[in-house]
Formats: sequence, structure tokens, C-alpha cells
Amino acid sequence: MLNSLGNHNPDIKKLIDKGYAVSIDSNNLVVRDIPYLDTNKALHTGAFVSKLIFIDEHRVKLENHVIFFCGTHPCELDGSQIPNLGGGPVTLPLSSEDLIVQRSFSNKPADGYKDLYDKVESYVTVICGPAISLYNVTPLTFRTVEENNDSVFKFRDTLTSRAEIGDLNANFSNEVIAIIGLGGTGSYVLDFLAKTPVKEIRGFDADSFHVHNAFRSPGMLNREELGRKKSEVYQQRYEVFRHGIQLHAKCIQEDSALDLEGVKFAFVCVDKGTSRKIIIDLLMNMQIPFIDVGMGLDRDKGPVSGMLRSTFVAAGSTPDTLIKASVPLEDHPDDVYRNNIQISELNALNASLAVIKYKQLTGFYADDRNYHNVLFTTDSNSLLGDNGQD
Repeated sequence: MLNSLGNHNPDIKKLIDKGYAVSIDSNNLVVRDIPYLDTNKALHTGAFVSKLIFIDEHRVKLENHVIFFCGTHPCELDGSQIPNLGGGPVTLPLSSEDLIVQRSFSNKPADGYKDLYDKVESYVTVICGPAISLYNVTPLTFRTVEENNDSVFKFRDTLTSRAEIGDLNANFSNEVIAIIGLGGTGSYVLDFLAKTPVKEIRGFDADSFHVHNAFRSPGMLNREELGRKKSEVYQQRYEVFRHGIQLHAKCIQEDSALDLEGVKFAFVCVDKGTSRKIIIDLLMNMQIPFIDVGMGLDRDKGPVSGMLRSTFVAAGSTPDTLIKASVPLEDHPDDVYRNNIQISELNALNASLAVIKYKQLTGFYADDRNYHNVLFTTDSNSLLGDNGQD
């Protein structure tokens, strides 16, 4: 990544060529080996971290004049803190274990900084000057720093760095997820999780992709997709975006344990009760926690009304959990006469409820109520949660 940025950004190339220990971490520019003094005039080594704005895959620009610092407040030759640095204590999640941001500095010249090179040079002059004078050291170490390139994404995840949620996203790094059913709701679950840095996503659906699927799934319709297996269609769409996508044109049956081996969490997105029972029995026997989703929409001459359901079942749960949550495990005898109404925004909402709950379980989102079962009623836009306690 650094070589690519250096080839397309003259200011970064100047930093590298001059000898700064430059690297990229969580889409931030990092300059290590920054010498500075503490209040006792002892020598320390810190690091600068500067946020970047990615113009495209190769070109960047500095975000602002603020710089983050891995280290304590630097001092003058007499032990007093260097003045006019502004900023203060702050944290910034980074992936490298040796980088712990402790504070930020805000030292802005009247005309601002021309580029990243100008910014780094200015802060080096202010912060490193006393240490260079007293110890004859230099920040120009020409050190090459290996970068962490194990991202599941094939594009730079600039959203995570801009939102400063890298530490929370790290919770997904070893997650292997199964999505059973890639229909209306399942396709949105796939879309949301494809943009989440889980290690692996396995999807299962034996059906083909038809026109009606395009009206209740994310993305736009490509005529060449019609008639192909859903798994093939979505595999081709998402493998361009990330690694770790394995979608299969098959159903999960009683003997599908090998397909789910190593799965840490599952989403059950099927609309037939008998199929749901087979899948859930297997998941419970394998001690795999899961979320089951359901949608019941009706129209009796007037507007559409109904309910969405998202039910979390922890590993080790008993069948009573399913009964209490009213998870349908049988096919209604009148199903053959019913219209299977599904609307894209409700499919997306049902998927959102499920994925939000999953992310609460991983610690990404706060969870004050610990609801296991959530019902959303379209008529009143009401949301009812149940945490399983009497």
C-alpha cells in the first residue's frame, strides 16, 4: 500500500525519500521514530499519526492540520512543556500493537499546510528540536515498517478509519458466518455482512434468481443474472468487493453438518416451517447460536399490514425458547392459498434487526435490554422486545 501511495503522491514520496519511517495504519499516515524529551530531559521515541482523505484508490490528501501523537507531551531543553501545541489527551484506534495514541496536537501556521510533507516537517521542527539538540538524534532512520495487509476487503476500508471504529471492527476478525436462505431478507443480510469485516461468509440457497427477486433484494438487475442460481449471482457480485465469500447452490438438510463445520454464528432466512425446523435442529445439535427471521404480511382489500420478527437463539438453548418466541416450525395448511408478500424495504428492515442484534452480541453495538426476540408491527411502526425473562 505504501509503495502505491508513494508512487501517486509526491508529498508521501518526499517523506520516504528523506528517510522518515513512514507506514500506513488503518488508512492513517504514520511516521515512527520521532525523538522527543520528557520533563526530566530524558530521551523518548514517539510516532506521528495523520488522518488521510482518500481521493481514490491511489491518491490522498491531508484531512486537516491536527496531528496525533503516540507519546507524552514533549518538552523543551529546560524540561518545560513545548508551548502552543494545543490539542490534548485523546485516543485513536490503530491496528499496530506498538502504536498507542495518547494525545493530539493542533499547531496551524497562518497559511495552513501545503501537503503532508510540509505538515510532518513542521511538527518535527517543533517537537524533535530539543531532543536533536541535546542527544544528536534524528527522526530520519530510513526504517521500513511492515504493514498489516490482512483485510478481507479488496478496497481500502476508509469508512472504518473515518469513523474511528477499528477497535470495534476487530471483534469480527475471526467470525465465520452462515446465511441459510438468500431470498428477500437473506440477500440483505448478505449485503450488510459483506460490508462487515467478518472472516468468512457461507451462504446456502438452491433456488434460481428471477425477476421478482430483483424487486426485493439489494443492487440493480443485470439481465444476464436471470435464471442463474442465486448463489452464483451473489457470489459474482460480492467477490469483487471482498475475500471470504463462499455461496453454495444447496439446501441445508439433516446431513449438512460438514457444510456448517467451523461456523460460529448463523442466520436462518427461510419461509417454510418444515425447512426451518430441519435447519434449527441441526444448528442446536451443533451448538451454533443463530438468529431466525420471519415476515408475515397480509392484504385484505386495503393496505398491506403485518409483522416482522427477529429471534436470537443462544447455543445450548432448549426448544422452549423457540415455542416462547413463536418461531413457526410447521407449514400452515393454508399456505398454498396465500400470497407470499415481501417488500424490499421490509426485507431490509428485517435483515437490519437481525444484523444489529448480531453486532450487539459481538460488542459492536451497546445492548441495554438484551432482547432475544423482537417484533416490528407495520401498522403502528411499533417495536416490541422480549428478553426471555418473566
